[in-house]
Amino acid sequence: QVQVVDSGGGLVQAGDSLRLSCEASGRTSSDYNMAWFRQAPGKERESVAAITWNGEVTRYADSVKGRFTISRERAKNTVHLQINSLKPEDTAVYYCAVDQYYSGLDPYRYDYWGQGTQVTVSS
Repeated sequence: QVQVVDSGGGLVQAGDSLRLSCEASGRTSSDYNMAWFRQAPGKERESVAAITWNGEVTRYADSVKGRFTISRERAKNTVHLQINSLKPEDTAVYYCAVDQYYSGLDPYRYDYWGQGTQVTVSS
């Protein structure tokens, strides 16, 4: 079993920056591919970014390119999502997901999920 804990959300103003974090634990002999998704009220879950287990490959949804950066601390199986120039439309619950084999942006392919962290951007 893998435990996923995501954190770092909060209430911010438009234009601010925020850094979300996610740590995976359990079965620590494995390196995991990790990703971020988000879900706004009344909307479907949306892909944000993904990173491979070794940090060499990153993928971004078109809607966040240029403002979002995913990175990882491999030794700790921890990833971060840096969000700059936040907009009200970025308001959502952000979820971290982990998978040993898949590293893309399809949420249905990830096996383990965090509880989510709320990001609220006021205008």
